[in-house]
Amino acid sequence: MIVIVDYGMGNLRSVQKGFEKIGTPALISRQLHDIERADHLVLPGVGAFPECMRNLDVLGLIQPIRNFLDSGKPFLGICLGLQLLFDESEEFGVHQGFGIIPGRVRAFDRKMGLKIPHMGWNQVSVKRTSPLFDGIADGTYFYFVHSYYVDPNNVSDVLTETDYGITFTSSVSRHNVFAVQFHPEKSQEAGLRILRNFAAL
Repeated sequence: MIVIVDYGMGNLRSVQKGFEKIGTPALISRQLHDIERADHLVLPGVGAFPECMRNLDVLGLIQPIRNFLDSGKPFLGICLGLQLLFDESEEFGVHQGFGIIPGRVRAFDRKMGLKIPHMGWNQVSVKRTSPLFDGIADGTYFYFVHSYYVDPNNVSDVLTETDYGITFTSSVSRHNVFAVQFHPEKSQEAGLRILRNFAAL
C-alpha cells in the first residue's frame, strides 16, 4: 500500500490522482497505523519549510516518518518533501529538517535577474543510474515550482541536476530514500513514469 502523508499542506489529491493514472491506488492519511503498515510512503509538499515542520510536529508525524525512513521501505519526497529531508533550511531563518540527506536548503539569489520562484518546465541532467529514472532520457523536461533549492554535502546523493541561473540538485537518493524537486504529478508522461518506477520498487 502506498500512503501519501497528509499534514495539512501540499497538493495531496493531485499526487493521489497521479498514482491513480498508473493504476496504483494510494491512500492519503495522517493516521499512525496507516504510516506504519505502508509499503511505500510519499511526502509531498507546497509551502514554507518551517510551517511544514511545525505541522508535522503538531500532528505527531515526525517520529513515524523517521521510523519509516529507517525501515528500508521505499520513500518518495516531492518538492518541499525533498527539502525536508535535509539537515536545515534557511527559509525564514534557520530551521532543522529530518537530517536524512546531509546538506542545506538555500534560496535562489534574486540578483541573478531570473524570475523567482523558478516555475515551469525545465530539463534534468541525469548524474547516475537509479531505478527511479528507469526509462527516462537525460534532458527530459519536468515541471518545477520552487524558490529554494537543496545543496547536498555529498555528490553521491545526487541523482539529477538542473540549470536555472545556477546548476542545482533536482533529485536525490540514498538507500531506500528518493526525492525530487520537480512535481511528477504535473509532469505528464515523464512524471507518471517516475511514479510508476517508484511504485515498482
